[in-house]
Amino acid sequence: MADGYMEPMTLDRLMVELRPRLHRYCARMVGSALDGEDVLQEAYAKAAEAYPGDGGIERPESWLFRIAHNTALDALRRRKRQAMVRSEIDLSSLADPGAAADARVAATSSLAALMRLPAAQRSSVVLMDVLGYSLAETVEILGVSLAAVKAALHRARARLQILAADTDASPPRLDATELDRLRAYADRFNARDFDALRDLLAEDVRLDLVSRTKLAGRKDVSVYFGRYDGLFDWRFVAGLADRRPALLGYDPADASGAPSWAVFLGWADERIVTIRDFRFAPYVMASLEVGVL
Repeated sequence: MADGYMEPMTLDRLMVELRPRLHRYCARMVGSALDGEDVLQEAYAKAAEAYPGDGGIERPESWLFRIAHNTALDALRRRKRQAMVRSEIDLSSLADPGAAADARVAATSSLAALMRLPAAQRSSVVLMDVLGYSLAETVEILGVSLAAVKAALHRARARLQILAADTDASPPRLDATELDRLRAYADRFNARDFDALRDLLAEDVRLDLVSRTKLAGRKDVSVYFGRYDGLFDWRFVAGLADRRPALLGYDPADASGAPSWAVFLGWADERIVTIRDFRFAPYVMASLEVGVL
């Protein structure tokens, strides 16, 4: 963890460096890689507003994580999910010989499993078992007692051990019309039939090229297809990401065969009203659960 003071003009650099780790945290706190990106953008806006113009910030990494943590809790409250629960049980002297094994289970748990934990347990286990922060660093980020973190961590690991055996994770079903529309879009994109795709854009369409730019209106968003037309490192397949219909982007040169990014489309009356493309936010893939349709 970064220590010391953050000098003025370094906030942007720190945000870039920490973005993948902060996104992993936010995604696991709110149970969605996509919603996690929204929370992260909101947290960054808050950080930029709170950043003092006349001096640095001590322990800037903890400061940013605390803002992200509080923003995630705000998002959970807006969704009327369980508020943060703090334990008053002192487990500071508890010996836990299975902690290492439990930590490995926590680190590989799905977003759905993590969302079945109270927020206090979820935040502690994500910071320590997923992101590798120490007890002291976790206490500092969350602003709670050492005993509360230990209690939350112990309970979270025990609960995730139980949830690891839960196989009830059947994928959502798309109706035939929705699936055909998604596959048709992928086929047209792969055929570089971009004029046909431009014809599908609504007049007030909005584009979010995450981590790069945002555009609005059919004329400006049409440029998006031209940018892809000049590249040859992609092909698209209809799939699911974050349990939502998505286009999965593959780089033909990537020997792993895994998708490199995802694109989400919003439709209204057979017109595209939103495009959210994560090509320039590869860190999101670390939290996305994907599948080909």
